[in-house]
Amino acid sequence: MKLSTQILLAFALIILLSAADSYTNYRQSLKVHKNSQFLSRSEDVIRNSNKTHRAVLEMQSAVRGYLLTSDTAFLQPYYTGLQKVPLYLKEQHALTDNNKTQRLILDSISVLHNQWLRYTAQLIKARMESPALYRDLLETKLRKHVGKNINDSISAKFKRFDKLEYKTRRHHSEMLMHSMSKTRTYSLIFLSLTVFVGICSTAYIVIMITNRINSMVRLADWISKGRFTIIRDNKRDELSALAASLNIMSRKLEKNIQDLENKNEELNKFAYVVSHDLKAPLRGIYNVISWIEEDLPGEISPAMRRYLNIIPQRTRRMEALINGLLDYARTNQKTAPETVDTNVLVNEITQSIVPREFNLEVQPLPEIFTERLKFEQVISNLISNAVKYAKPQNGSIKIGCREKDGVYEFSVEDNGIGIDPQYHQKIFEIFQTLREKNEKESTGVGLAIVKKIIEDRGETIHVESLPNKGTVFSFTWRNNKTV
Repeated sequence: MKLSTQILLAFALIILLSAADSYTNYRQSLKVHKNSQFLSRSEDVIRNSNKTHRAVLEMQSAVRGYLLTSDTAFLQPYYTGLQKVPLYLKEQHALTDNNKTQRLILDSISVLHNQWLRYTAQLIKARMESPALYRDLLETKLRKHVGKNINDSISAKFKRFDKLEYKTRRHHSEMLMHSMSKTRTYSLIFLSLTVFVGICSTAYIVIMITNRINSMVRLADWISKGRFTIIRDNKRDELSALAASLNIMSRKLEKNIQDLENKNEELNKFAYVVSHDLKAPLRGIYNVISWIEEDLPGEISPAMRRYLNIIPQRTRRMEALINGLLDYARTNQKTAPETVDTNVLVNEITQSIVPREFNLEVQPLPEIFTERLKFEQVISNLISNAVKYAKPQNGSIKIGCREKDGVYEFSVEDNGIGIDPQYHQKIFEIFQTLREKNEKESTGVGLAIVKKIIEDRGETIHVESLPNKGTVFSFTWRNNKTV
């Protein structure tokens, strides 16, 4: 399965969990809203019930006060109730339109209230107009508690109505709390699942990608160090193409390196054979010149002797060039790294190369873990070059080292003839020299060997020089233990 598909599936699962969470919360919020609405309406029902009952009780108190005192001022709440109570009952009907039981109770309250109104209307009228009729009503109805029974029934109806409303209200309140609790529970569950799936999928993808990329990085590192191997990858995704490309590159590099090593070996053998075959005729030429000088000393004219003297110089230079070519070829040879005390090594080289009359200054040098032969070739060639080009009188050579960004930078400085800037790059080419061609020590190979060794190691070398101002060669050299 491709990485993009795996990532898409992980995101799709997280989105589905989020959608399920949102849908569940939406359904629960509808229940919460419904119960909240009922509780809000229930408060209005309870408030209106209390208000209606209170108005009815005030009417009853007003009638009793009038009947006892005959003072019509007591009837003011009664007349106000005649206007308000029907409106209150109508409003209560509207608030309880979905509860059949409560509507029946309200209807019975209306019937009882109307009976009480008819009864009290007779009493009030008789009290105002006919004392005889009032006494008759007092004896036949009032003393028989007709009004009281009606009022008690109305109060009982109101209590039943309120009790039913409180019971329903309690049920919806519990449902509201239950819905809110379920909402929190579902939210916590879905949030936990979303976080868990997100973390697991992210960790899986990150670990898988990281491990595979690390394996490819290791492969690239092995390739850079000459260990040409391959990695096994059967995932068949986007990274598999990269792994396959690295494997192909590793195989091709292994084959090319092997071919190069074979060719280098053949070239080294060729160089040794050619040098041996070239040295043989050179020795023959030198022997012939010696024989001519020994056997025909009297027959050699001054001009002929001058020509004969040039030939050994040319043969010696040719032999030096062949030896330099062999040294250049040997720079490809690998040697095992070891701990090298460069102070000791440089002192040994300077004692054998630098003349005693030279002013030699060697600064403290480090101990490094490296290929001794390669480092010795570089430093000895640079010191030898400094001796060759230093001033014949008061020659001076200075050798130093400094650590820069974890890399050692060695320098060899002389006070010689210097080098024109236009030749700063040319001097590193093989067989290029600033000395006369017939001078034995100027083969033009030493600096070429130095540059080849340094570039093969991935190091750098540069020269600072002006004519008659001396020369400073600086090169970097890494300690293998810190790489």
